[in-house]
Amino acid sequence: GRTSQMSAVGLVPAALQGYDIDAMLAGAGACDAVTRGREIRSNPAALLAAMWYHAGQGAGAKDMVIMPYKDRLALLSHYLQQLVMESLGKKLDRDGQTVHQGITVYGHKGSSDQHAYVQQLRDGLDNFFVTFVEVLRDRTALVPLSWVPSDRVPLAACPPVSSLAVDEDTTSGDYLNGFLLGTRQALHDAGRESITITIDDVSARSIGVLIALFERAVGFYATLINVNAYNQPGVEAGKQAAEHVLALQRRLLSAMRADPSPPRAADQWSAALDAPDEAETIFKILNHLAANPRTQVIRHAPSDPFAATYGFSCSDS
Repeated sequence: GRTSQMSAVGLVPAALQGYDIDAMLAGAGACDAVTRGREIRSNPAALLAAMWYHAGQGAGAKDMVIMPYKDRLALLSHYLQQLVMESLGKKLDRDGQTVHQGITVYGHKGSSDQHAYVQQLRDGLDNFFVTFVEVLRDRTALVPLSWVPSDRVPLAACPPVSSLAVDEDTTSGDYLNGFLLGTRQALHDAGRESITITIDDVSARSIGVLIALFERAVGFYATLINVNAYNQPGVEAGKQAAEHVLALQRRLLSAMRADPSPPRAADQWSAALDAPDEAETIFKILNHLAANPRTQVIRHAPSDPFAATYGFSCSDS
């Protein structure tokens, strides 16, 4: 789940992919230590939560746009969507009062977002705050094999090369940094709020730090708005609703097999199941079944799709 990245649930898959999980744990541990302090200004997670509270007026009034300027952090926003939205998106607070809290999260990566929606961020609706993730160190790569000297110096001993050179004094990493700082300033000039998180590099340790930082910030923010960050009643409701739909599909197929003709419209099948309130859901189920030959459900479609009828065929004839 959303808080299992540093447990066996997250670490085993990471280890199998070759990640340095000891470094990830070390980074998370270092973040744990600094986020236990009681002084907000020296506690980055508490400071981050306070800034969320300020930006959204304590009610999630603004969306959180995640813009990491590094391709290797492209999935950060997807992780934060689950962590933040599942943890904070709650109807009831811890006292049972209806509050409808939450923070909407979206984003991808700065190099793509730069041309995807920065235009709206600067000139459109002021219903967001941006979280920039700044990475100080540009990517490095070992010298390719073809560059290895003829005396076969080990590849690991060859000097690293930085991001691609654009001209004598500028690399692709410099351009990314320029876009980050320029976009940040352009948003500021337009009165748009942003937060900047700076890390040295993209490494197992720094990823551990980021995960721990956001986990702790979510916990602090949940305390500020008095919700339980660690339950998910909405998710459970969705699962229960899905189980109901599948049960309804099984009942529908059973009824169609028992009485394969004549074809009937969706509302007629819902009446046959004594489920008149389920007509729309049954209509959607029937269209899905008819689109998959394995089900043997046949859709008879006139020009008006809502007048379609559905029957069951036991053969291909």
